[in-house]
Amino acid sequence: MSMFGDRLEQAVQKAFTRPVPKGAGTQMRYLVKQLKGTKAVARLLGVSQRTVERYVKDQIKTPRKELAARLEREVRARWQPQVRARARARAASTSGIVIDTRARLGYTAPIGSTDQDRMRHLTVALPPQYAARLFDAQAHGASDQELRGIAAEALKDVYFQDHGRRAGSLEEVRFTDVEHVEFDL
Repeated sequence: MSMFGDRLEQAVQKAFTRPVPKGAGTQMRYLVKQLKGTKAVARLLGVSQRTVERYVKDQIKTPRKELAARLEREVRARWQPQVRARARARAASTSGIVIDTRARLGYTAPIGSTDQDRMRHLTVALPPQYAARLFDAQAHGASDQELRGIAAEALKDVYFQDHGRRAGSLEEVRFTDVEHVEFDL
């Protein structure tokens, strides 16, 4: 996945109401229940069906590093889907989303303005329509570049133009060299 997509997912995961299962056996049992069988879990994780069964019965307790990472990632991806959906819906309809970024930002503007790109650290609350666009694009498999474009458009509207109250002739915002980006609902 992309930097922007991963950060959006992390923001949604902060809305979890219960902790994600920790132990390998607990995580494996959760996946078996979700995927309705050990064969599907084995295929998903790239291990044998017998290995999955041994984790389910707590005959194996500590997985290899790679398997532990895959197991954690797959459990997190499926954990509390209704809570996740409610958090996205709330951000897209009423509360919006906050972006915290350190990146090179510049803009295209008429001659005579100081439109040179420069490193900026911004923390900006984006309105719900931009949260909705980001989540919709993410759900439809948008690339990192497309998500960055939506974020740039949002920053143009909210930060540079202040919802149309200033810099009306601003044409395009460049959002490059992203050092850090984080979202919060």
